[in-house]
Amino acid sequence: MLLKLDGTTILTDPVFSRRIGINLGIATLGMKRLVEPALKLRDLPKIDLILLSHAHFDHFDIPSLRRLESRGTHVVTAAGTSDLLRPKRYAGVTELAWGGSTSVGPVNIEAFQVNHWGARMLRDNWRGYNGYTIDAGRYRVLFAGDTAATPAFRGLKSSRPFHLALMPVGAYNPWIRAHCTPEQAWHMAGEAGTEFILPIHHQTFALSREPYLEPIERVHAAAGNHPDRVAVHQIGEEFRLNI
Repeated sequence: MLLKLDGTTILTDPVFSRRIGINLGIATLGMKRLVEPALKLRDLPKIDLILLSHAHFDHFDIPSLRRLESRGTHVVTAAGTSDLLRPKRYAGVTELAWGGSTSVGPVNIEAFQVNHWGARMLRDNWRGYNGYTIDAGRYRVLFAGDTAATPAFRGLKSSRPFHLALMPVGAYNPWIRAHCTPEQAWHMAGEAGTEFILPIHHQTFALSREPYLEPIERVHAAAGNHPDRVAVHQIGEEFRLNI
């Protein structure tokens, strides 16, 4: 997702490659995108901050991150993942463990524990995996990364609500132990005290068995009498929040 918050541009888990997976030099062994990105890399504005939740191929795409390298861009990533980057080619790379926080300009980022795992391959289980809270000027945003159901979100609620929560809603069948259902995503965002919910992690890669449009359809069903709280409905839509 591309976020513009009070003049700061943030890109979450950028994947612009047509295929993700292991780079064999002449080809990439892995899944092919089902839909083109809403923007091409060359059409992006200047990115102030790249926020990486964990090192799975569909969230941490090295070819995309190579092309986004800039001395004007900071990266915040999970513990034990910066070795996959070329830190000297960015303005700075910061690893965060759960409970850790950092500031990039006027934006404060804090990592929290989600219910997932971080290994990129079979044996690198030391790699971390995060959700993040983003405090940027007038706006407070929650980026859940990837998670199964967890009570952790209720601990994020405070007197200042989240204006927007980026919640994963796909890849739950049969991977329910690693990915929440749309109903669980809706519930967890509500427990955190969120006004609007932006569904992510669906319609992009064939990660699981549920029908292509089922996740977003179930989000709409979970919203019930509050369809206006669903920020976007399909890839490429924009959402503007005025407070």
